[in-house]
Amino acid sequence: MRIKAGIIGCGGIANGKHMPSIKATGEIDLVAFCDIIKERADKAALEYGASGAKVFTDYKELLELDLDAVYVCTPNRSHSFITVDALHSGKHVMCEKPMAINATEAKKMLDAAIETGKVLTIGYQNRFRPDSQYLKKACKQGDLGDIYFAKANAIRRRAVPTWGVFLNEYEQGGGPLIDIGTHALDLTLWMMENYQPKYVVGATYHKLNNDTETGNAWGDWDREQFTVEDSAFGFIMMKNGASIMLSSSWALNTLEVEEAATVLSGTKGGADMHDGLRINGVKFGRQYVEKPDLVANSVDYYRGSDEKPQVLEQRAFIRALRGEGKPVVLPEEALMVTQILDAVYESSRTGKPVYFD
Repeated sequence: MRIKAGIIGCGGIANGKHMPSIKATGEIDLVAFCDIIKERADKAALEYGASGAKVFTDYKELLELDLDAVYVCTPNRSHSFITVDALHSGKHVMCEKPMAINATEAKKMLDAAIETGKVLTIGYQNRFRPDSQYLKKACKQGDLGDIYFAKANAIRRRAVPTWGVFLNEYEQGGGPLIDIGTHALDLTLWMMENYQPKYVVGATYHKLNNDTETGNAWGDWDREQFTVEDSAFGFIMMKNGASIMLSSSWALNTLEVEEAATVLSGTKGGADMHDGLRINGVKFGRQYVEKPDLVANSVDYYRGSDEKPQVLEQRAFIRALRGEGKPVVLPEEALMVTQILDAVYESSRTGKPVYFD
């Protein structure tokens, strides 16, 4: 069964991630494209569309078509209402991360998925990296034991995105915390299989927004437009006593740079992603560090599967659409990520801890 799908939002994330990976699977026909800028939808349809693909500037017109699935690749503010409308129109949905601009809106998406019985998943493709997959298996097998301390790291030294609406708080809801911190937190909670926070303390900073001659990877940012935080940090205490330190930045004076990474400490072992995946522990009275070979090679004339994480993400979505199990990223999990991000922002605003029921 081939899947008929539509794309809502034909900007950077659709072109950089979703449409190329959809094409790589060879199992999905993109038959409809929507963008508020018609030229972008036209270009996407020409490059990735099936024969006779339709183009729209109003997503509600796209939802009137007979489609199996819809991809929501718009700015964060519109994730919720587009996804809810798509689910109620009978479509399955993959929505780009974060789930929504805030937890209230994300809860509407989960409720709509439950009410309609349609598949809803969120684009946390870092779960599909080889190091993430290996570490997840180690955690499930109990190699690390009871994981009671973790770090969720998404630290850039000078890599502020200067295009699109990344710097626009109204459209995005925040800066690096909601943009890349969300990936690190998702990975960490998933590895721990722990989605029950007790309270959160957080702080956000606007310390470097007004800098000039910034050394930024994508050129100097516009100081007038940079209205979101440049860095954000949180401390998350879980109900079972485990704790997580969450760190995110687009601009920070540090050399400890890593993105979408987790550090785990358990009763039997630990793991980090500082220099590839490293698993540590004690065996036969000796400390050890294990660095698994994650390159998909066996012999010179054969290469194993080395599909990109975003392609594997699409294949997992396809299996869920065909009734072959649940999505890898459950909406309930993505909602909790958003609830914790909200709590970091709220704690920073109020100067007080945010408690969960």
